[in-house]
Amino acid sequence: MLTAITANDQIESLLRTPGPAWLLKHSNTCSISQAAHAEVMTYLDRHPDQPAGVLVVQTHRPISNWAATRLGYGHQSPQLFLLKGGVVAWQASHWSITAAAMERAGGAA
Repeated sequence: MLTAITANDQIESLLRTPGPAWLLKHSNTCSISQAAHAEVMTYLDRHPDQPAGVLVVQTHRPISNWAATRLGYGHQSPQLFLLKGGVVAWQASHWSITAAAMERAGGAA
């Protein structure tokens, strides 16, 4: 399940998660982002125990900008982060966001 991210502290909470956690920066107006969202949902259906948040960049631009700085990656949309142990363990953007890539990234570990 994807939880809507509406505050910086929700991202900090994902970073504090001991196991894998996911953060998707998503655009409601981009077809590539819609495809990425579907791939993330496919993965999460197989791994419902893994926390995941979705940050809609149009409605939460300040949080999106803060996340780019906090995570150390320039803004892209769509953009997906695998968070483990308080750091970004993996990231992908655009067409590289697939359920298979999430599996390979070690999210299931």
